[in-house]
Amino acid sequence: MAAPALAEDLGGAAQAQVNTLRADAGLGPLSTSAALSRAAAGHAQDMVQNGFFSHTGSDGSGIGDRARAAGYGFCFIAENIAQGQPGIDAVMSGWMNSTGHRRNILSEGAREFALVRERDTWVMMLGRPGC
Repeated sequence: MAAPALAEDLGGAAQAQVNTLRADAGLGPLSTSAALSRAAAGHAQDMVQNGFFSHTGSDGSGIGDRARAAGYGFCFIAENIAQGQPGIDAVMSGWMNSTGHRRNILSEGAREFALVRERDTWVMMLGRPGC
């Protein structure tokens, strides 16, 4: 039996696009976070493997639980999820046309982010460590 594929980390590929959107709104850039990437990948894999789509994990975990489990201590945390978009441009366009998702991407509280894809399921986590 083959091991399941790992979620694809797209943070580096999306960083310029995210930071351009933030700069256009007068906000500072975000850096990528390995810990947020681990948390986002785990949630994307959970949704795909268990056939659901939600901000709540199959074990009842929330975004804060997943961030802490990945070693990310935070004073700000947010999550965008999407399903069915064929690429980064489509998922980013969808999120920017949604009030809540756009608010997360343009949050003044965010300093770091991760974006992962597992098949057609996307998870973006935004955070600010420590504080």
